[in-house]
Amino acid sequence: LISMGVASEEAKISPSDSSVQQDSLVSMTDVFLISLIVGLFTYWFFFRKKKEEVPELPKMQSVAAPAARDSSFIEKMKKTGRNIVVFYGSQTGTAEEFANRLSKDAHRYGLRGMAADPEEYDLSDLSRLSEIDKSLAVFCMATYGEGDPTDNAQDFYDWLQEADADLSGLRFAVFGLGNKTYEHFNAMGKYVDKRLEELGAQRIFELGLGDDDGNLEEDFITWREQFWPAVCEHFGVEATGEESSIRQYELVVHTDVNMNKVYTGEMGRLKSYENQKPPFDAKNPFLARVTENRKLNEGGERHLMHLELDISNSKIRYESGDHVAVYPANDSSLVNQIGEILGTDLDTVMSLNNLDEESNKKHPFPCPTSYRTALTYYLDITNPPRTNVLYELAQYATDTGEQERLRKMASSAAEGKALYLSWVVEARRNILAILQDMPSLHPPIDHLCELLPRLQARYYSIASSSKVHPYAIHICAVTVEYETKAGRLNKGVATNWLKNKVPNENGSNSLVPMYVRKSQFRLPFKPSTPVIMIGPGTGIAPFIGFIQERAWLKQQGKEVGETVLYYGCRHEREDYLYREELARFQHEGVLTQLNVAFSRDQAEKVYVQHLLKKNKENIWKLLSEGNAHVYVCGDARNMARDVQNTFYEIVAEFGNMSQPQAVDYVKKLMTKGRYSLDVWS
Repeated sequence: LISMGVASEEAKISPSDSSVQQDSLVSMTDVFLISLIVGLFTYWFFFRKKKEEVPELPKMQSVAAPAARDSSFIEKMKKTGRNIVVFYGSQTGTAEEFANRLSKDAHRYGLRGMAADPEEYDLSDLSRLSEIDKSLAVFCMATYGEGDPTDNAQDFYDWLQEADADLSGLRFAVFGLGNKTYEHFNAMGKYVDKRLEELGAQRIFELGLGDDDGNLEEDFITWREQFWPAVCEHFGVEATGEESSIRQYELVVHTDVNMNKVYTGEMGRLKSYENQKPPFDAKNPFLARVTENRKLNEGGERHLMHLELDISNSKIRYESGDHVAVYPANDSSLVNQIGEILGTDLDTVMSLNNLDEESNKKHPFPCPTSYRTALTYYLDITNPPRTNVLYELAQYATDTGEQERLRKMASSAAEGKALYLSWVVEARRNILAILQDMPSLHPPIDHLCELLPRLQARYYSIASSSKVHPYAIHICAVTVEYETKAGRLNKGVATNWLKNKVPNENGSNSLVPMYVRKSQFRLPFKPSTPVIMIGPGTGIAPFIGFIQERAWLKQQGKEVGETVLYYGCRHEREDYLYREELARFQHEGVLTQLNVAFSRDQAEKVYVQHLLKKNKENIWKLLSEGNAHVYVCGDARNMARDVQNTFYEIVAEFGNMSQPQAVDYVKKLMTKGRYSLDVWS
């Protein structure tokens, strides 16, 4: 187009020339134009061809990819002679653990089971399970957050919602893992159970509902001991004998190994901590440097802290309200004590290889590695072990009394359950404490490593806004430390590990493996919408990010609605977190209301719900007239429930509603995203 424009301009320059000169000029222009067009076409032709060749490689790779062949769990079951598949939706590893236990149980009844991650398979194949004789699908489904599926069950959940499959040949059972302190108790387990029936599947045993706020282990055992008799009755099979110890992995000790091939704490790819490559996620965390680690409280026995993680050059993006997940390390003194009791060289390099060669899970944790690395980075050694671990360990106790005690606690008898509850759960005895209190118990360290669950990432509400801090993530946390009923001092793994992080120091002392998990806890789309934030203690974390963002929006010239905070702590002069920052935000007019409850500064305790009642008229006005969004962050067991009940009272009083109508009003706010929770128990 530019060339044509130039030519027409040249033609206009000499209109008074003779006709010969004009013809000559036209012909020269034509030659110039034709040459230019041919040249451009030739260049374009070869350039385009070159570009077209680039995408050919990914196409060829995708055709050759073996994933499609492996995505059928039906073919795998047929190939390996399995007839029971136990799918798990697991966020912290417990549902996966239960699935493994159920799949191992199957052999007692002449059946063969396999545990399966729904993320790895095509679940539409459920309609084909009837092709296998005496087949059964079991689902151990945990509920995450506010009634959400776990990350690995998201695709399965989406498929269930959209599916119109005929599952009339499918036999199934569901065990849900939840927590009664949460609003949507066991929502995922209930949904899967209901939806499979709607699609025509046959339930062979009732839905099990495990409650982590009570005794999840006992709930599972109680369900399991009734589940298997129902399976036997349905298929006409009988138990072949007592529960027996079957090893799932075999030990291989590496005496001559290239240390560059040995895992030293990486979650996925070998050497991923030395050679970091985005994108960063649960299997590929980013090593963030701690640039600030300061104590927030001025007194008291607790240690409340503010940490800042540098995410420069990571390409990690986050929004206010998201969670940061960190992978902690166990205390080296606990690891050393386990090694001493078991008389083991912890620096022995080994692998635990799955005896089932067809299994997708080749190792229980990254291998090869050392026992020290496994016990430090990969295994949970601080939580009370579950009953199946005690049962397997019992065979290694040389004292008959200790052996019987372990077996009794692992049994389904009422006396055994009560003993497990008091001696292990309530006394918070971890594996080290059990080894110390049972001197004759000396299991092989490789079997212990096989039995212990994986050490899980810890989630924290991000205490910053990416609009203000695009290259940093802030954490607000309190160190967990308490004395058990047995008189031992137990410390929280992650918070004590974070407490000891030294800012800007070279080496691992300042590095934190982390990734971001997206959340539904979001500020309103319109900045002019009022917000009511309720977050006592470290529950203030996401609201620091929210207020920072509202301040930034105001600086950009946006109209920002009322920003109201209800915060609570024990003592004004001890643990009033972010006091100076909040005062500054209030002074700048961003924080329009700051209401603080100091629970122990007077004879009668005052909590955030009391301040809400005190300001009930204003609360109702913001809700009914301002379409305010409500956010609650912190303790689920007491605070969140009390706050919700207070909202029921306020709505009933000022909305002239009955109690059931007020409850329905608040529930509708939740459905519309106007009443959001970020709580933990």
